[in-house]
Amino acid sequence: MIEFKDVCFEYRSQSADQPATRAINGITEYIGEGEFVVVLGRNGSGKSTMARLMNALLLPTRGTVWVEGMDTSKDEMVWEIRKTLGMVFQNPDNQIVATTVEEDLAFGPENLGLVPAEIRRRIDEAARYVGMEGHMRHSPHMLSGGQKQRVAIAGILAMEPKCIVLDESTSMLDPKGRKEVLNLVRTLNRDRKITIILITHHMEEAVDADRVMVMDNGRIVMKGTPREIFTRTEELKKAGLSVPRVTQLIHRLKSKGLALSGTALTVDEAEESLKGVLCKGEKRGTLDDTSESGENGEVIVRIRDLTHIYMPGTTFEKKALDNVSMDIMRGEILGIIGHTGSGKSTLVQHLNGLLKPTSGSVEVDGLECGKKTLKELRQKVGLIFQYPEHQLFEETVYKDIIFGPARLGLSEEEIQERVSRVLRILGLSGELLEKSPFELSGGQKRRVAIAGVLAMEPEILVLDEPTAGLDPQGSEEVFSFLTRLNKINGTTILIISHNMDQIAAYCSRVAVLNKGRLEMLDTPKRVFSREERLGELGLDIPEITRLFRNLARSGYPVSGDILTVPEAVREIAGLTAGQEPGKGGMFP
Repeated sequence: MIEFKDVCFEYRSQSADQPATRAINGITEYIGEGEFVVVLGRNGSGKSTMARLMNALLLPTRGTVWVEGMDTSKDEMVWEIRKTLGMVFQNPDNQIVATTVEEDLAFGPENLGLVPAEIRRRIDEAARYVGMEGHMRHSPHMLSGGQKQRVAIAGILAMEPKCIVLDESTSMLDPKGRKEVLNLVRTLNRDRKITIILITHHMEEAVDADRVMVMDNGRIVMKGTPREIFTRTEELKKAGLSVPRVTQLIHRLKSKGLALSGTALTVDEAEESLKGVLCKGEKRGTLDDTSESGENGEVIVRIRDLTHIYMPGTTFEKKALDNVSMDIMRGEILGIIGHTGSGKSTLVQHLNGLLKPTSGSVEVDGLECGKKTLKELRQKVGLIFQYPEHQLFEETVYKDIIFGPARLGLSEEEIQERVSRVLRILGLSGELLEKSPFELSGGQKRRVAIAGVLAMEPEILVLDEPTAGLDPQGSEEVFSFLTRLNKINGTTILIISHNMDQIAAYCSRVAVLNKGRLEMLDTPKRVFSREERLGELGLDIPEITRLFRNLARSGYPVSGDILTVPEAVREIAGLTAGQEPGKGGMFP
């Protein structure tokens, strides 16, 4: 199906004195027809470059790439190659071309010269697959990031290619959307024998693959079945990657002396493994939350009866927020979750005046959000968008970071101090300051963009999907610095995310939005205790929580509200402490 023969690729620098950057370094590999292959690798490892070589968006500097026997370097083959191999990019805006969802889905089939009836069948079927059949008349550019991604995927599906390459294409979807897309690609692979190449940073998405390839520094450094790859935990860690959380749990319990067999890749496998060392007994309940709800602290943001309507009075009118009232407390880390299109991004854009309420009010640290307070407001609230690297625009990293502080009338000495502080917080080297931000890796770009906001020293920092598209190591670094910032500076932090595990691990409270309304606002344990309701809202609970709920329902004396791997290790250690060696015991 797809063959790489000694393929290298170099990105040429625009500057004559800068050497070329080798992104692919001598790959020889074959992907067979009907295979389901997952490609893992840290940011900058060459995954996306490899994908673009497959459909002739890039041509090898050396070597050859064949798709169904067609050489990608031959101009006359490009049309057939791109009919054969469809590609879904990480950022859906790169693929949306039409003024309505329906027209966008029809774009590919129309260019294939299909008859209208066949085009109609294909786009209706593709829209149903990704759950966008109710949005056919909507403008794609008015949709949320996750909804746009579904449209992009549907546009490729409508062309019915033999191979689909998905480059981080689930990164902006809510949990339900991710599951639907993954189920879809598995179905296409199993029933239609479509070759699937999935590039991802979500380790759980690799579990059902036929093969996993791990890339680093432009090379394929590991390959094998998911089980073979995920047993090599330390090697994956060195490559900036991780393993599924249930796999982490079993690995850590083994390292502490618990006699568990095999490697668990799924919740079901981990459940069976733990049942072998636990004894049934009286249940300990499903909610053990003694933490404060956070509602007794000092209010820094007060939102009352907030409603926002996009394009009122037009055919595109949409109520994005509907009578939302809530308080955000000074110094807390608040997670904001909700299905795609629930109003999360719309809500936070009111905090620094990017959007104005249709009705209701927003007050930030005593300032009523309005035109007269915009400058002061935006010094208090720093907003980091999805794909913050798109906020970069200056010639050097240094100029980008100081752009905001330089307009506050600060002295050069104060600006230098602020730059030094944010570099320390973010773990960025001073050597990067004179580089162009566009020459950095994806993870470095993101941190530089965040540095520019932090240099303004806002009292409130809002991050919209801060780790989307980042590898596990990069994600961990982002949350590590956010936690330090919160503890050291007392910065109030709001995090929008579709990653339930991150929300559970780092947030003191969680707000749940549903169709523009505030559905819940409470501690993570209390929010994630409502598993059934979250499922109805298109959300999920952390993988570790699901594992322990299953054990509790099966009669094992575990707490059903465990949220993280460290909590899970402590729970199992407490239950198995003192057991004799050879009987699956762990000693304190």
